[in-house]
Amino acid sequence: MSDDQTLTAPGAQTRRALLAGAGAVGAAVALAGCNDNGTGTAAAGPTTGGPGATSSDPGATASGGEVIAKTGDIPVGGGTIFASKGVVVTQPQSGQFKGFSPICTHQGCPVSRIEGDAIVCTCHNSRFSIVNGAVKQGPANRPLPPKDIKVTGDEISLA
Repeated sequence: MSDDQTLTAPGAQTRRALLAGAGAVGAAVALAGCNDNGTGTAAAGPTTGGPGATSSDPGATASGGEVIAKTGDIPVGGGTIFASKGVVVTQPQSGQFKGFSPICTHQGCPVSRIEGDAIVCTCHNSRFSIVNGAVKQGPANRPLPPKDIKVTGDEISLA
């Protein structure tokens, strides 16, 4: 039977149609990881840690939102990645806490570690400031978006 013949069995497909469909699905999956949608905003990417990701997840809850850490858990001049909560919490100066998206603005990879005063994406080595999420080193050219966090006493929660 050739690919040009009419099929009479219900639901039957030609080999050409099956291969074309499989190729289209594979191409769509491959391209989705590299797409910025033409809007300058990174496509949705994974929200769990990549290579070398560090994470802490107390999991307690409070009335203002889910408690993700105690203030003492966040190093001064550094920070912690909470990949499962979708936030990076930093403490640039004692008592000053900031929240950022854990997804790199270059190609949507998760950031994976904090080195000194930089949030690092090891996919392409972009580095972002722990103070304001600004790009310290590309290839990313947009800052990490801020995430709302709330500090109540010694608890840090998602706002």
